[in-house]
Amino acid sequence: MAGSSLAAVLSQAGLLNRQDGEALNNALHETPHAANALMALTHLDLGQLAHQIGELFALPIIELADFDYQSVCQRFALRELICRYQALPLAYDAQCLILAVADPSVKEAENEFRFATGLTIEYRIARADHLLSAIRQLYGRHPSLSTSASKEVSQEELAGLEDNSAAERQETDLLREDDSPVSRFIHQVLLDAVQRQASDIHFEPYEHQYRIRLRCDGVLVDSPHSVNHLSRRLTARLKILARLDIAERRLPQDGRLKLRLSEQQAIDMRVSTLPTLWGEKVVLRILDNQATALQITSLGLNEKQQQLYLGALSKPQGLILITGPTGSGKTVSLYAGLKHINTSQVNIATAEDPVEINLPGVNQVHIDSAIGLNFATALRAFLRQDPDIIMVGEIRDSETAQIAVTAAQTGHLVLSTLHTNSAAETLTRLTNMGIAPYHLSASLSLIIAQRLVRRLCPHCKRTHALPEYWQHQLNIAHSCFSAHAPGCPHCTHGYCGRVGVYEMMPLTAPLADALIARASKHELETLAVQSGMLTLVQSAADLLRQGHTSLAELQRVLHL
Repeated sequence: MAGSSLAAVLSQAGLLNRQDGEALNNALHETPHAANALMALTHLDLGQLAHQIGELFALPIIELADFDYQSVCQRFALRELICRYQALPLAYDAQCLILAVADPSVKEAENEFRFATGLTIEYRIARADHLLSAIRQLYGRHPSLSTSASKEVSQEELAGLEDNSAAERQETDLLREDDSPVSRFIHQVLLDAVQRQASDIHFEPYEHQYRIRLRCDGVLVDSPHSVNHLSRRLTARLKILARLDIAERRLPQDGRLKLRLSEQQAIDMRVSTLPTLWGEKVVLRILDNQATALQITSLGLNEKQQQLYLGALSKPQGLILITGPTGSGKTVSLYAGLKHINTSQVNIATAEDPVEINLPGVNQVHIDSAIGLNFATALRAFLRQDPDIIMVGEIRDSETAQIAVTAAQTGHLVLSTLHTNSAAETLTRLTNMGIAPYHLSASLSLIIAQRLVRRLCPHCKRTHALPEYWQHQLNIAHSCFSAHAPGCPHCTHGYCGRVGVYEMMPLTAPLADALIARASKHELETLAVQSGMLTLVQSAADLLRQGHTSLAELQRVLHL
C-alpha cells in the first residue's frame, strides 16, 4: 500500500516515534488518503511535518495561496484523479505539470497524471490540512439552499446571477486549448472524422498496433492517422474529455464530449469504453445535433412515398412506426417528420435514448433507466402534459407498446421505431407483444421499413453488364452502374453519401381486416403489395435502375 510506505519512511527517518508511526499506519488503513491520515496526528505541527517531508524527499515546500490552482484544475478537468490521490495541479507548461501533494511516495499518482495529461510530473509538498481544504473548496458539496420566504425576483437580480454557460463553454474548449501532443492528435482525428462525415470513431488496441477506424457511409475504413505507442495516453485523455473514471479499466463506461468547431457550432459525441485483451477500446458516436438539413424532401422518398408520409403526419391522431436495424436511418426519418409538423400551435414531446438532434420548440426528454426513467414512464408523464404529438425513440417492451397504441387512439399523433426487418413483420411483432389486432387496426396509420445504401459517386461510377439472373430478379434490362473501386478525389472507394430505401405500408381496410383475422406475415405483405406497396427490394431496384447505387451495395445491405 502506497500510504503505508509513507509511514515507514517517516518512521525510519526518525520523523515519527513508534506511537505516531503506528497511529499513521492505522489511519492509512481507515482511509487511503495521506492528507486525511496526517491530519489524524492532531498533536503534530503539520507545517513542520510538511517541511520535514520536503527535506526527506528533496522536494520544494510551497504555499497553495501562491498559486492559481483553481484555473489549472478547471483547465485539465482531473477531478477524479485529484480526489483519488489528493494531488492538486498548481501550474503547467508545454512539458510539465506541477502537483501539490502531502505524500510524495505514491508513484501511482505520478503515473496516472502523466498518462492523463501527456506531461511530465513534478511534485511540490503542501501542508496536509491546506491541501485537503483546497480540494474540498473545489469539489465539496454545495451549501444548503436558503429556506427564506419566496418573493418575486427582479430583472436586476436575474442579471446578477452567474451564467453557467460560460463554464460549459470552457469545458467544450478543453480539447482545443490543451496543447499537449496527445490532445492535438485526438483533435486531429476528431476533426478528420467530422469532415469525412463519419458516424463513429473506433480506437482499438491490439498486441502490436493501435488501430483507428472511421465508419463512413455505414462501412468501417482505416483512419489515415496512426499511433502504436500511446494507446493508454489516448484512452486516458478521451476518458477525461468524456468525464469518465480514468482509473477504472475493468468495467465498460459511457460518457459524452463536445467538439467545438466554431463559436456557433459544436458537435456532441457519445463515448463508450470497453475493456479488451490488450487494453480499453473506445468508440465515439458522432451526433450531428443540427436540425437544419432535416427535410422530408431530402430523405430519398419517391413521390408516392413522400405523399404517404406527409398524409400520415397531417392526421390529428394515429401511430406512425419506422422500422429497420440499427444504423438504417430511422432517427433521421423521425426527426424530419417532427420538424415538418413542428409549429407554435402544437405541443410536441419526445422520449429519446439519447437525444441525438436538438429540435427547437420540442420538449425532448433523455431516457435514464438507471433512475427509473424509461420509455413507458416518460410516455405516461407525457399524457399528463397536454400533448398533441408524441415521439418515443423505441418501442422495446409490451408496456411501452400498449401505452403508445392507447395514446394514438385517444387524440394524439404518436411516432416511434421498432427493430424489425419489414413492414409486415412489424404487425406480427406487435401482436406477439400482446397488442390486440383490433387495437392495432384502430390506431396504426403507417409503417415505414427502411435501409440505407451507399450512393455511387457521380464523378467516377461506371456502367457494366448486369447478369441475366439479376435482370430477371430486379426487372432491369441489360446494364447498370457500379463503383470504381479506387475512387476519385470526390469520393471514398467509389461511393459518396447514402440514400434511403423505403417500404411504406399504410393500414388499408383490407390489411386491417386481415390483421384482425390474424393473417400471417406473408399474407399481410402480399395484400400490401396488391394495394400498391413497393417492397424494399423493389425500391432498391428503382435506385439501381436510376444509377444511384450498385448491385454489390444492394447485396451487402439487403442480403440479396
